[in-house]
Amino acid sequence: MASQTATRAIRTDIIDADTIADYQRDGAVCIRGAFKGWVDTIAAGIERNMQDRSATASDIANGKGSFFDDYCNWERIPEFVEVVRESPAAQIAAAVMQSRTAQFFHDHVLVKEPGTQKPTPWHQDIPYYFVDGQQTVSFWIPIDPVKEATLRLIAGSHKWDKMILPVRWLDDSNFYAGEGDYLPVPDPDKDPSMKVLEWEMEPGDAILFDFRTAHGARGNPTAARRRALSLRWVGDDAHYVERPGRTSPPYHGHGMQPGQRLREDWFPVVFPA
Repeated sequence: MASQTATRAIRTDIIDADTIADYQRDGAVCIRGAFKGWVDTIAAGIERNMQDRSATASDIANGKGSFFDDYCNWERIPEFVEVVRESPAAQIAAAVMQSRTAQFFHDHVLVKEPGTQKPTPWHQDIPYYFVDGQQTVSFWIPIDPVKEATLRLIAGSHKWDKMILPVRWLDDSNFYAGEGDYLPVPDPDKDPSMKVLEWEMEPGDAILFDFRTAHGARGNPTAARRRALSLRWVGDDAHYVERPGRTSPPYHGHGMQPGQRLREDWFPVVFPA
């Protein structure tokens, strides 16, 4: 990790007015090299997480590979604490959200092993969460070179009037009742009116996207792993909401009421420090 220390200073050149405008318009941007100095730290944190999994972890065999994911572990993974608190993530989050503050919601580790056939289905994050607001951003930070298995996003979908029906990834069953309240899961590859954003990425690049932006990913047919850390942030207008069923992540016993800001002892405001 020491070899990357020199590149860790918070940089103001990685986020500019054009990047913010692109984010506000499309609901997603790719920022090159934003976490180049943090790749070793993130890799160590992912490995620690995979060796010490939480009760919410899943590791689904698929084809010749498997898909591992786990979330809400950052406070017990020292490397993730360091990334959340000391990397430029919070400052960048506040900038693209056009928010005075950046409050950390949760972390999410996603690892697609070589030969994983099943794609990540198209979905939006917001209907799974108990938070709502116009100022949200999720960072997707790969620590391996990514081509075929990169994140794919539908430009402008963060402005749709209705949310996509949330489904369970394991069996594609509906997450909540009331299908009529949601849009059906889209297939942008068959709909020329939808613009798909996707980028080949190097370790330390980051895709930033709104919680409402529809996204998915192909399987990983390559011979290489695809490890990524997601960091989810909310801004000034974020508040607790109730959904038609159990949310994900669940966060039992939080005691929040609809309309309240997320409690800062569980979800810290990292920027300004």
